[in-house]
Amino acid sequence: MNNTQHRKALPGTALDYFDAREAVEAVRPGAWARLPYTARVHAENIVRRAQPQDIPAFLTQLIEFRRDLDFPWFPVRVVCHDILGQTALVDLAGLRDAIAKEGGDPAAVNPVVPVQLIVDHSLAVECGGFDPDAFAKNRAIEDRRNEDRFHFIEWTRKAFANMEVIPAGNGIMHQINLEKMSPVVYVQPAAKAGERALAFPDTCVGTDSHTPHVDALGVIAVGVGGLEAENVMLGRASWMRLPEIVGVELTGRRQSGITATDVVLALTEFLRKEKVVGAYVEFYGEGARSLTIGDRATISNMCPEYGATAAMFSIDEQTLDYLRLTGREESQVELVETYAKTAGFWADSLQQAQYERVLRFDLSSVVRNMAGPSNPHRRLPTSALAERGIATDLAAARAQEAQGLMPDGAVIIAAITSCTNTSNPRNVIAAGLLARNANRLGLVRKPWVKSSLAPGSKAVELYLEEAGLLPELEKLGFGIVAFACTTCNGMSGALDAKIQQEIIERDLYATAVLSGNRNFDGRIHPYAKQAFLASPPLVVAYAVAGTVRFDIEQDVLAVVDGKEIRLKDIWPSDEEIDAVVRSAVKPEQYRRVYEPMFAARVDDGHRVSPQYDWRPMSTYIRRPPYWDEEGVGALAAYPRTLKAMRPLAILPDNITTDHLSPSNAILMNSAAGEYLDKMGLPEEDFNSYATHRGDHLTAMRATFANPQLVNEMAVVDGQVKKGSLARVEPEGRVMRMWEAIETYLNRRQPLIIIAGADYGQGSSRDWAAKGVRLAGVETVVAEGFERIHRTNLIGMGVLPLEFKPGVNRLTLGLDGTETYDVSGELKPRADLLLVIHRKDGQTLEVPVTCRLDTAEEVSVYEAGGVLQRFAQDFLAGQAAAA
Repeated sequence: MNNTQHRKALPGTALDYFDAREAVEAVRPGAWARLPYTARVHAENIVRRAQPQDIPAFLTQLIEFRRDLDFPWFPVRVVCHDILGQTALVDLAGLRDAIAKEGGDPAAVNPVVPVQLIVDHSLAVECGGFDPDAFAKNRAIEDRRNEDRFHFIEWTRKAFANMEVIPAGNGIMHQINLEKMSPVVYVQPAAKAGERALAFPDTCVGTDSHTPHVDALGVIAVGVGGLEAENVMLGRASWMRLPEIVGVELTGRRQSGITATDVVLALTEFLRKEKVVGAYVEFYGEGARSLTIGDRATISNMCPEYGATAAMFSIDEQTLDYLRLTGREESQVELVETYAKTAGFWADSLQQAQYERVLRFDLSSVVRNMAGPSNPHRRLPTSALAERGIATDLAAARAQEAQGLMPDGAVIIAAITSCTNTSNPRNVIAAGLLARNANRLGLVRKPWVKSSLAPGSKAVELYLEEAGLLPELEKLGFGIVAFACTTCNGMSGALDAKIQQEIIERDLYATAVLSGNRNFDGRIHPYAKQAFLASPPLVVAYAVAGTVRFDIEQDVLAVVDGKEIRLKDIWPSDEEIDAVVRSAVKPEQYRRVYEPMFAARVDDGHRVSPQYDWRPMSTYIRRPPYWDEEGVGALAAYPRTLKAMRPLAILPDNITTDHLSPSNAILMNSAAGEYLDKMGLPEEDFNSYATHRGDHLTAMRATFANPQLVNEMAVVDGQVKKGSLARVEPEGRVMRMWEAIETYLNRRQPLIIIAGADYGQGSSRDWAAKGVRLAGVETVVAEGFERIHRTNLIGMGVLPLEFKPGVNRLTLGLDGTETYDVSGELKPRADLLLVIHRKDGQTLEVPVTCRLDTAEEVSVYEAGGVLQRFAQDFLAGQAAAA
């Protein structure tokens, strides 16, 4: 970094900073005052990191909201959870082998920016919260099942530079990021003698779509796939064209009895309808200023559910209060305030900010909400449970219960889970108070409900203990089972065998209620046909109700001393919730948790080889195939031609990454289960699809393995059959998806996927792209793509193409018997031709938009993917240096 222009002393400190305001004013006088917060952070990044001659042109993109030029973004750090983080590091370990094979130095392949990996995605709730030893038992199972993975992760900690690992059992990545890891204002030590250290905004990318959780602190944090994260790890800029910046003015204040969960579910529905997909959403206004950081974090966390890239709040007094609450040093709090006010990032300096589009949302309009079934943006007011057909025929359900049967709509899982809600002390305290009130009246959890409490931070346990509420939750079956993602990530564990058998034999409509952020079909548990998102206190209430046929607002939970008890009778008041938060949540709790967790680790002196010693029989960690001479699946042995492709699947709207590569439990009758059984793994230790993503031989078999998949080609007896199915052409045989993939691989048949709108929404899941590429898919043509999945496809060398408005699989009458070519010159967002060859000999040419949006994306695609591109550049650089 050679830029010195606009570098100044930060008043009252021994630090320098870059004056982005001065740089912007030099380009366009008066422009700074109109820039949104997000644009200001990008402006500072450009001024500090871009080549001086390029800065004016890049800043003009921000000032004028233009999108005709790519500009760079250099995030400060990368945060990873152990699933995508591990798979990214498996890729880097494989890259080291490839570099060594070509005569390069494998030890030179390292993350260039700091990487923080938190092990939080691998614990399954095998023991529910009604078992007092649940935490210890679940951790022991986690360690046993994941020994291969944890061995590899420990090697990465020692083998790679710039690596920090937080081991299992300590909390959720996003919550730790919010409560500890983000400094809000980062300090970079002086690069050489005589130079001063430098202060600038913290920024990060994370290998999880909910990385925007920390946007609540004013930190631009974007969820990316592991492939994109690898790019940033290795020191490359993240090139982009400016997303739309949408201002969301929040007005009013929420009503009594309304939680932050209710607010975010209403906002998610609202913002989805307003089509903010891919945008930077920036919240402001008096309503925003009244929200605590806990409330803001709940809103920012669900950014991917409304489809945005980031969900920003600016720095203000609430930010400083939160930093103090969570035990940050006072010197850091003072630095954040000084920097934000000096450099133009304090909320008061944004009064004249202008946005491309402004939306308004009244917080006082929010009612008590849930979301579901099946989609987080499908808001379900609790007052509308009957009219929506959810709370129906409770009498029949209770009659079944009286006969000793589980009721229709049985809630088989009730989980207080996810950083979305457990990073908000108010939400957790509300659940504890509701549990206390229920216990006082003698209410109990229904016996078929697998209940659990899995906070994202150990601080939650401390403040619940301080408030005397942890025993109240435990009494209702909500003891702490883990400090990890658990149910929200589909790691809800096995059901009691008798309960599972009854569900199967009666084909029972069973459900889950959780305080998470995702409720896609098939995600939470294979036997929970649908799932509902709810606030933590509502989760507790549903554990008592036991069925979603229960009208949670109107129906009677119990009769105590002749009095009918309803939800309103046990719901705690806002005043009591706030009083307990004030008295029980303390900075020393966060210091007690995080100081030992992040204490400097003493080097034990043990050195490891720069190349990993792969375990040949592991089903968790295997050298990736991307550089093998023989190739695996459709890689080296199957060069892309974009000619004569057959469709692997024709898919409807809203296909999620859970459909493409599920993360939940592996069942014996699945392709992956059969493979693990063949490898000698006992069924009880099959673990989840997610944990096996470091082994491509297992992960390939997870492609389209979701039992809720609807492939419109899978027609049986005239009806589309739901499941992991495909139809092999030209024979027209319907078979299991993995068998179809194997058939096509043996034929060396290039494939295409045709899809509807919002393709790839959901988690930032590399294997949703890796799996289809290894299957032989060369291009995906959809009506629209979710941002992260589109970049993952490019990172694997799969071409994303978009139908023109008004054109789709239905208007074209596609049935899967066709073959397809793509023609035209690859340029950013160029018009290409999808050439459709019908079975009857007709040919149709359909214009489509190439969704390689930048020159960098074209370069990555042409190289075959991110890893191939880096290997080429690395070896070329080493050759030039020699």
